[in-house]
Amino acid sequence: MDQALLTFHNLLTEEMYVLYTSDHCYKCVPQHLVDVKPNNNNESAVVSTKFALTIRLQSLNRNTTICRWSQTYEEGGQYSVWIQMSEAPSDVSCFQTVDEASHNANLPLLAATLLLAIIALLFVLVPYIYRRRCTSGFIRTICCQGSQSSADNDGAADCETANSPSEAKPTRLLSLDAFRGFSLTVMVFVNYGGGGYWFFQHAPWNGLTVADLVMPWFVFIIGTSVVLAFRSMQRRGVSRWQLLRKITWRTIVLLMLGFCFLNYSPRDGPLSWSWLRIPGVLQRLGFTYFVLSLLQTFWGQKEIPSRAHHWWNPLQDVFLYWPQWLIIVLLETVWLCVTLLMPVPNCPTGYLGAGGIGDNGLYPECTGGAAGHVDKWMFGDNMFRYPTCKEMYQTTQPFDPEGFLGTINSVVMGFLGMQAGKIIICYKGRNLHILSRFLVWAIILGISAAILSKCTRDGGFIPVNKNLWSLSYVLCMGCFSFLLLGAMYFVIDIQSWWGGQPFIYPGMNSIFVYVGHSLLGFYFPFSWEMRFQASHWEWLFQSLWGTALWVLIASFLYRKKFFLKI
Repeated sequence: MDQALLTFHNLLTEEMYVLYTSDHCYKCVPQHLVDVKPNNNNESAVVSTKFALTIRLQSLNRNTTICRWSQTYEEGGQYSVWIQMSEAPSDVSCFQTVDEASHNANLPLLAATLLLAIIALLFVLVPYIYRRRCTSGFIRTICCQGSQSSADNDGAADCETANSPSEAKPTRLLSLDAFRGFSLTVMVFVNYGGGGYWFFQHAPWNGLTVADLVMPWFVFIIGTSVVLAFRSMQRRGVSRWQLLRKITWRTIVLLMLGFCFLNYSPRDGPLSWSWLRIPGVLQRLGFTYFVLSLLQTFWGQKEIPSRAHHWWNPLQDVFLYWPQWLIIVLLETVWLCVTLLMPVPNCPTGYLGAGGIGDNGLYPECTGGAAGHVDKWMFGDNMFRYPTCKEMYQTTQPFDPEGFLGTINSVVMGFLGMQAGKIIICYKGRNLHILSRFLVWAIILGISAAILSKCTRDGGFIPVNKNLWSLSYVLCMGCFSFLLLGAMYFVIDIQSWWGGQPFIYPGMNSIFVYVGHSLLGFYFPFSWEMRFQASHWEWLFQSLWGTALWVLIASFLYRKKFFLKI
């Protein structure tokens, strides 16, 4: 899977050696692929099909590049490269033929997408047909006439209930639960392998894939939920001391869950400090929640002075919370100063690369720059040993994507979510204002991210990088979060075109689903030992099956009104 076979046929009288680099690997040192002996000999090599490759053929005698080309090979394909003399004297030509056509690696994904689209359409059509049944006089005459059976009576009662004008609409923002559930569902799917597709896995270093989107969305919703929940508790008269106890308890539980459970499984054998990872996803979420909650507890407005006339009324969602903004600006200043100005031994100041063979191999031990150095000083080797850059950049240093400096920007990401909550509160009842401000924030954040990254993957001032949780990454994810939350708010809470199903179910039991799939997700019936590992079909089916099971479990718990809260 994700591989192709490349056979080199050398018709020359001198030996050739083949080098390759991945076009996704920034300024990487060419790597040896295979040597091809002269006089009609051939050698084969397996190459990756995830990204485009640049192939170079060099002569051992002349030490010069004979041929060079860049191509994205197709999964399962078999190719031949013929090296021979051209018609012009002393010139060498290389041409490529296809020995065996590749299979369509995206076919399982297309089939799964079609199936999910049909299921989603049913989720929309069934409630619509039901509503038509309740509102159409003709259908009601046929389906709901008389009292021939208890089922008809129940149906008539349902019709009356559905059209009762006195039925109160729920005050809970369903779009928040749907957004949280959507993020969590994609996260579970990605953690199950995403069908083996590279774009459902984290980017090797800079850049974005689907897997890089979900955790910032989750952090964003934490910030929004903190504002709405704490305002409700403060209006109910919950004291600051009670809030602090709740914050502290929930943070401790999240940290302990992440540290004691998600770092360990029975497959790992006895607990050992030598491999125990100190940072982690729940640890970061717990710390982020703690900081955001403190900001809202001490500097959150209990009431919005809507009747007062001030020059800053159009921006009251910002100016009313200026102490919070001051603290966030200070935190981001710390991140920028440490990341870009702190000297790191044997590394250039402000280095943001992956190290290894990247950057022409000049800084092999500098993975993550200041972020990696700070984490190594704080945690030693108790960090993630298989960072996403390890395979492509051939790094040797451990690097943790949930490290200390990245957690600072996680707080900033959550604060952008808090800003969304403040907009909802400050402009309550004025949906057009809420949606327009979401759009304005998305535009501002998107333009800022584009400037910092120069709209490139590797060439910007601060590249978009999930491993580092760089500032441009946070701004980019903030842009996407405002757009997605605004769209869900419009569709679910304003127009009521969609109730958020099925994402609302895991969204209201997020801790249970996340911890459950982390502890039990690699046991039957959620997963099994695959027999056809060379194909995406079984891997994608397993990923979708495991994800669907957790959504069904969350749906069952929702109907039983069981919600795991900390």
